[in-house]
Amino acid sequence: MFPEIREFELFEVREPTTQSIPFVYNSPHSGRIYPPEFVAQSRLQGMALRRSEDHYVDELFSAASELGAPLLLANFPRAFLDVNREPYELDPRMFEGSLPPFANINSLRVAGGLGTIPRIVAENMEIYARRFPVEQALERIEMIYKPYHAALRRLIARTHVQFGFGILIDCHSMPGNIRVAGSNTRPDFIIGDRYGTSASADLSRAAIHFLEDLGFSAIRNKPYAGGFITEHYGRPARGLHALQIEVNRSIYVDEFTLQKRPDFDAVAAAISDFMRSMAQYVEKFADDTALAAE
Repeated sequence: MFPEIREFELFEVREPTTQSIPFVYNSPHSGRIYPPEFVAQSRLQGMALRRSEDHYVDELFSAASELGAPLLLANFPRAFLDVNREPYELDPRMFEGSLPPFANINSLRVAGGLGTIPRIVAENMEIYARRFPVEQALERIEMIYKPYHAALRRLIARTHVQFGFGILIDCHSMPGNIRVAGSNTRPDFIIGDRYGTSASADLSRAAIHFLEDLGFSAIRNKPYAGGFITEHYGRPARGLHALQIEVNRSIYVDEFTLQKRPDFDAVAAAISDFMRSMAQYVEKFADDTALAAE
């Protein structure tokens, strides 16, 4: 394992003084601490290795704790380990040694180079200069992936017990060149609910409505309907709802220099307003929607 990985906090939970709203916010891809030994393994350097980050998404949603909800965020980078995948979506061509028989080596995400241990960053750039021991990959899963999901499960379970239902907002960013299929529409936000299977339709519609009221363009599910986290934790019939939110990077960061745009603070403030509106909506209308379990 990478010895220096123990020198920083792998992930954080930013807790409110008292949790007062039935939300859990999660930022699994905004980590930007790169272990030196991982960088040494990579054929990429500097900005190239950072292309897969959800740049500053943890900062965009940092008001969560002030509003009364916990925020879980990764400090390790997505290029090192992607917790928005099944635990063992692994490409055997990347490693020296044999994967366990239960590994999912045939998923579309593995084929695309974006498994639990990614093979590429954005723009299809190969991360690793050569194969590395399979034991390293499995240790990342044991020491980082599993504790991260254990922390997320605890937050969701606690929220569910306290309020009778819970809402996970999985926070991400998307490239600025994303367009809606069949049009030139460039959405500012995409709300994903796995085509209605991970959250109440009322909740998804409310999210779109609040974003549009703030002056943004927002669509649902296309091209991002939600990843493993949304699919795995969203159980509307049990009162557990999961929405994925994608923010268009071009509205708040220069995608080449990774410098924040002058509008960064305004976008963060608008997202805080969105989060507040969602909390007020749930407080006011929870009894009239399908948020709580039957």
